[in-house]
Amino acid sequence: MTTMKRDNWGIKLPQCWRDLEAVNSRLCGAELSSEARRSLENKKSSLMNKASSYEKELKLVRQKNHKNMLLSAATFLFLTLVYASWTWRA
Repeated sequence: MTTMKRDNWGIKLPQCWRDLEAVNSRLCGAELSSEARRSLENKKSSLMNKASSYEKELKLVRQKNHKNMLLSAATFLFLTLVYASWTWRA
């Protein structure tokens, strides 16, 4: 499930950045009415907040994955040592 979440955020985050770039280019490129500019700036703010949220969530998922990987490695090492100690006794 964690991998699925990470993959989803890994897809959503680049899409969010692309959308943000598109909004920025529209803001810089054309003459806009004050209402259109305000609408685009609101959309830009919303996209920036969304991207920030995705980055935070992705960071948390990566940290959890790292902890799980370390736990798996420690468990493997422990079981290897137990197996080795049993085989050397025999």
